[in-house]
Amino acid sequence: MPRTAVVLLSGGMDSAVVLAWMQREGFDCIALSIDYGQRHRIELDCARRVAARARVREHIVQSIDLRIVGASALTSDIPVPKRGASRGEIPITYVPARNLLFLSCALGLAEARSARDIAIGVNSLDYSGYPDCRPQFIESFERTANLATRAGVEALKGQSWFKVHAPLGSLSKRGIVELGRTLGVDFDLTISCYDPSPDGLACLECDACRLRALGFSSTP
Repeated sequence: MPRTAVVLLSGGMDSAVVLAWMQREGFDCIALSIDYGQRHRIELDCARRVAARARVREHIVQSIDLRIVGASALTSDIPVPKRGASRGEIPITYVPARNLLFLSCALGLAEARSARDIAIGVNSLDYSGYPDCRPQFIESFERTANLATRAGVEALKGQSWFKVHAPLGSLSKRGIVELGRTLGVDFDLTISCYDPSPDGLACLECDACRLRALGFSSTP
C-alpha cells in the first residue's frame, strides 16, 4: 500500500514538478495550497488545475491572512521589483516566515492524516535568495517536526517519524524544467509571476518570471 504524502502546491512550476516527482516515487499525494492573501491569487487557480490533472487524493486550500503581517510586496501595497532588482540581497518579495508557516500547516495536516512524508518545492541554486529555501532550514524543520508532534514523540526510539522532501533543492532552473518534462508536467497549467495582470498574464519582468524564463531558455 503506498505511503501518503502531503505536498505543498502553490500553482508554480516548482511545486508542480515536486508533486509529479512524489507520485513517481509511489506516494499517494494530498495537495495543500495556502491562500495567504497573496496579490498573485491566480496561482491558486493554477494549483487547482495542477491538482486536478494529477488526480491527487485530496486538494485542500487553507487560508492564512498574511496581509495582517505585511512587510512584503506579495501581501502589501509595495511595488514588486522588476528586472532582477533583488540580486545580492533578500528581496522585498520575501514573505516573513512563509515557508515556516506553510510547512507547519503541512505538518499538522500530515499528522491528522497519518502521513509521514511532506514535500516542498524549495530551491537554493537558481532562486531569489529567500532564507527559508535553504537546505539548512529544511533539515532544521524536519528535526522540529519530530520533536513537536505526538506522532514524532511516540515513534520508536531513535527513529525519525516525519520526512521532509525537497527534491529540487540543488537543481538549477534548467534542471527543474528538464525533470518536469521527463515526469510529464504540463507547465502551461502553472504560473510563476509575482505581479500578473488582472487577466492573469505574467509581467515577464519580476524575479519569478526571470527565473522561469531562465529555465526554459536553456532547454530544447
